[in-house]
Amino acid sequence: MIILAATPIGNLGDASRRLVEVLENARIVAAEDTRTTQRLLQALAIANRPRLIPLHDHNEKAKAAELAELAETEDIVVLSDAGMPTVSDPGYGLVAAAAARGVTVTAIPGPSAVVTALAVSGLPTDRFTFEGFLPRKTGERRSALAALAAEPRTMVFFESPSRLAATLDDMAGAFGPDRPAAVCRELTKLYEEVRRGGVAALAEWAAGGVKGEIVVVVTGAAPREVSPEDALAQVQALVASGVRLKDACAEVAAATGLGSRDLYQAALAAR
Repeated sequence: MIILAATPIGNLGDASRRLVEVLENARIVAAEDTRTTQRLLQALAIANRPRLIPLHDHNEKAKAAELAELAETEDIVVLSDAGMPTVSDPGYGLVAAAAARGVTVTAIPGPSAVVTALAVSGLPTDRFTFEGFLPRKTGERRSALAALAAEPRTMVFFESPSRLAATLDDMAGAFGPDRPAAVCRELTKLYEEVRRGGVAALAEWAAGGVKGEIVVVVTGAAPREVSPEDALAQVQALVASGVRLKDACAEVAAATGLGSRDLYQAALAAR
């Protein structure tokens, strides 16, 4: 069995009772950084010393099949340095390999920087997309942001403090300077801070220097003003590509602000 175990993203008090129990009895732990895991075991006063196997970005591809096979007979606890494994952290390759072999995969839920930042951002939470880290190179980052300019859902990004100001400045160029956003810094830690405002204003603030773990939350684009005729054409194009009519209407409605039911009826009448 593969057990994905969420670990604290800052405050050790967020370690769940289930996490402690599993680590107290674990025989094998696949860890993003074995040194970080050893410190976690010590901080949680866990006397157990399981076998620690490194599982990180540089070796997961080679290790996934081996660990998935081992998990057929042994329980393997998977830990990232903070938060839930597989979410912008190692673990996805192992889970995919385990699923392909029919190995049970379960999770111990817990802290998540993505959901925590979204919750405290003060921005819409009903629909959101997690974009992880943007490309480091300026041109690639700007291209990625340009592709997200019309994204209607709230967007969540990870970013390093050294690139935060440049990223926010690029967001101002791609999304407009006044697009509402929140920079969440050091979540659950002593110096936790949430800064809210337009992306341009936040870029100006970040230019002074920012430290710590960073999550950026950005409001999605406002629905575009599209005529009913153009919206119907979008629905028809989606249906022609294989999307179910009901799903196509819902997608176009979310992007345009038009009624999904009205689009559905118009599409039926146009057949």
